[in-house]
Amino acid sequence: MLDPISMAAITAVLGAVGSGVASEAGKWAWETAGGLVRRMAGGEVAAPTRPEERDAVARIIHDSVRSDPELARTWSTFARTVQTTGATIGRPRLPASVRFFTDRKGAMKLLDREAGRKADGRPRVALLYGDDSMGTSALAVHWGWRAESLFPDGQLYVDLGRRGTGSAHTAGSALRELLLRLGLRDERIPPSETERIDAFHRIVADRKLLLVLDHARSAAQIAPLLTSAPSVLTLVVARRPLSGLDAFPVPVGPLADRDAARLLTKIVGKQVMRSARAALPAVLARCGGSPYALRAAAPRLLDPGPLTAAPPPALPHHEPTGGLTMSDSDPVRTAAEDAYRPLRPDAARLYRLMGLRHWPAFDAEAAAWVAGIDVDAAEELLGGLADALLLEHSGNGRYRYRPSVRAHAEETAYRHEGIAGCSAATTRAVEYYLRLSVTAARAALPESWRVPDALADSPDHVYAGRGDAVARLAVELPNLVEAVATAEEFGKPDTALTLCRALWPLQLKAGHHEAVLPALRIGTAVADAQVPGSRNAGALHVQLAHTLGELQLWDEAGAEAAAAARDERAAGHTRGLASAVEILGLLRLRQWRFADAYDCFDEAYAVLDGIGPDDEGAADVPRARALLERHRGRALRGLGRLDEAQEHARRALAAFRANGEAYNTARALTDLAEILLAAEEPAAALPLTDEAIRILSEENADQHVEYLRRLRERCSGPQE
Repeated sequence: MLDPISMAAITAVLGAVGSGVASEAGKWAWETAGGLVRRMAGGEVAAPTRPEERDAVARIIHDSVRSDPELARTWSTFARTVQTTGATIGRPRLPASVRFFTDRKGAMKLLDREAGRKADGRPRVALLYGDDSMGTSALAVHWGWRAESLFPDGQLYVDLGRRGTGSAHTAGSALRELLLRLGLRDERIPPSETERIDAFHRIVADRKLLLVLDHARSAAQIAPLLTSAPSVLTLVVARRPLSGLDAFPVPVGPLADRDAARLLTKIVGKQVMRSARAALPAVLARCGGSPYALRAAAPRLLDPGPLTAAPPPALPHHEPTGGLTMSDSDPVRTAAEDAYRPLRPDAARLYRLMGLRHWPAFDAEAAAWVAGIDVDAAEELLGGLADALLLEHSGNGRYRYRPSVRAHAEETAYRHEGIAGCSAATTRAVEYYLRLSVTAARAALPESWRVPDALADSPDHVYAGRGDAVARLAVELPNLVEAVATAEEFGKPDTALTLCRALWPLQLKAGHHEAVLPALRIGTAVADAQVPGSRNAGALHVQLAHTLGELQLWDEAGAEAAAAARDERAAGHTRGLASAVEILGLLRLRQWRFADAYDCFDEAYAVLDGIGPDDEGAADVPRARALLERHRGRALRGLGRLDEAQEHARRALAAFRANGEAYNTARALTDLAEILLAAEEPAAALPLTDEAIRILSEENADQHVEYLRRLRERCSGPQE
């Protein structure tokens, strides 16, 4: 059994605590650790955000507990409340392979060669590259399934190009997805990218895994995802060679005519191929060896007219194209054009209009709003477009475009709809996501003054409960990020700001901080340019500060909190100013800067004193003061001023009890129990933990209850 005061054990505890700060229970443990470290060091120690900083803090703890038995006992008692077990993975799986797969024997042999290369410290990495329609992704997945026995610990897959505005994952968000698939619970995933890299490398170090990184954009994007673990093979899929990537190259080009014909035969059968023999040379020439183009052409082999027709004429110079140009030799563009021509007018129009922006995964309701048709009709049309391979099913009744197909849809839209028609359709799409987000935000957090006011004619009672509303925001988040970018691009600052403010319940209740970050950066830039010194500007800076703090980007988060206070002060919004200062204090708590945190909470309390009984925000003041009492108690606990901390915690507890706030009552009970344990009064802390467990069990707050049960063990167990 590992010695609890060894360097390895201490480092593991710090890593586990730091990984859990996404939850409220994790924040409690993190602040407790900070207070202990401050006591051991005899002064303030900056909270670690990088592995090397964590190791330095672990050394402080190790040296202290080795020389002081009392500190050793205190640390060991705390460490027992922390879960340090690693991820327990089953067997993560690749997506399903395509039913019909032909040729690629040369590429398969190259992949076999890299997989069988003797381990020599270099990462096992192969780069499959080829044009969008050449089946590089299908090849990677097909080979992965064929070689499944080489990877008994599983096969990991992440699509680096399927995410939000701009479509690209960051390294941090990709690592989060991989860690989830490896078995880490959401609240155990480290907030910072460097800690995620460290966690990922530790977990896969002794695993036999395949990792497929699809639609990679650059070597920099995937560098943090590469590992030199001897039994991990990484397949990178890209459209072209990636400069700076040290990988075994596997080029993927067009299928030869014989293999292209073989693929068509597998899809449509020999009888159809015999019937279409006369048209086959033209079909093969038009498809250019592209597996995608061949699959798209297969349903029309019995009707060779559209397949053998000449390519569409070039657009006249006076016709708008939205700045897009596409080569007629592009097999994807050719296939999309061939599939588009026979469409019914209503299907063709829907295809054009939904392709005007990079909506990551849209449903029939969004499509119906944009096209001005009913939802059932939109659902039928979308299904037909997917059957024609002009759209892809992305699950749960949602659809998306291949990038090259979307480019064709956009080009065609500008040709048929004109600039005015395209602009109107895009405006309708943004309006749809605006209404959806505000309605869901109001349902998720109706009591919050930060949530935008309901829009005119907004429906009531759309969601069964708050959780359903938060879930809808989470599902639509990639589209909402794209809507923010679109509103900014189209010169609609009010819409962009309202969309961003509607994300607040999602940030507060469900996280998704990497995903919301691009939208909030756009929103704060729009606010600073269009409405500086306003409430909207202050609100956006608070939201950005909150997310940056959750990602442990503390310097930038502090600057945003200060900007929020500046704007709220300029706007004369006293309630907002107090909240901005409170946010800064919470950030300082996370940094283990307990004295600075206490000063911020004191300042926020004083700001609230400026709100009179008849002033705006007066109804919020009692609850805001109760929260600040709780926060002041947390800061004082970190400073070791336990008697004062108790006073503040008890005042907060009394206020929450009086207001009937069950969740905050339980949080205050937990704070008070932590303070009493630090004061070595476990008997007094025990009934508080029991009451908090009862309350939070009824609230289904499983993470908090798990933490409290470990806290209870500290109250009732041996105090050695």
